[in-house]
Amino acid sequence: MTAPPQFDTLCNFRDLGGWRTPDGRAVARGRLYRSDSLAKLAGDDLARFAALGVRTVIDLRYPWEIAERGRAPEDVTWHNLSIEHRPYAQADIDPDVDPWRYLADRYAEVAEDGVVELRRALEVIAEGEHPLVFHCASGKDRTGLLAALVLALLGVDDEQIAADFARTEQATDRLVDEWRQRNGGATPRWPAFGRAPAELIRLVLAELVAAHGSVRGYVTGRLGVREKTIAALRARLLVDEEKPHDGDGALWQAR
Repeated sequence: MTAPPQFDTLCNFRDLGGWRTPDGRAVARGRLYRSDSLAKLAGDDLARFAALGVRTVIDLRYPWEIAERGRAPEDVTWHNLSIEHRPYAQADIDPDVDPWRYLADRYAEVAEDGVVELRRALEVIAEGEHPLVFHCASGKDRTGLLAALVLALLGVDDEQIAADFARTEQATDRLVDEWRQRNGGATPRWPAFGRAPAELIRLVLAELVAAHGSVRGYVTGRLGVREKTIAALRARLLVDEEKPHDGDGALWQAR
């Protein structure tokens, strides 16, 4: 399969395919992507994106973010599912707090507050037209939580989920630069702005397991996702033969 093109305007776009499951299967490539905001697409990147044949987009941002910064290209089925209900400014996080504990608590709020939207997102991924992209603003937190849930339901182990999550670290410098451009050249108060270390998502996953017995238990219990939806998700996204994920590849990001 041909890899997607690199983008000039996106810095955190990647295929979720290639991660392995214990039974020797793998997540199919070219069907499910995660990204920073597709509203940034412009110029030649619009054609590059169109070449992927994306049919469905799940936008996890707040409606006010979309109103301010725009949305995805028009020729896709588009769902706005704002999973985060308590906004906060990451750039202003107190530098003296434990950053990963703080963010894990915010992820826990999303997992608790966004049950309707998270359930619908999983249903769309399981039942909607592929290829599919889901994204938020930076492709880091809201997107990272949904990616972790999807990969866990597919049977991908925590270490690979953490490896996927941490690949956003390759985009941190660009995310900081974009924030500075939007804020008149200022520097974020929080020195870890744009970071996405593996330990953060490990903490989130461990706490979901502690509270619900497993990620699947959270999804079927708290979210109310039906078993047939999970079966459909697995049927759509798992394949028997796939080149193993190298785990080290660069993001398809700005050149």
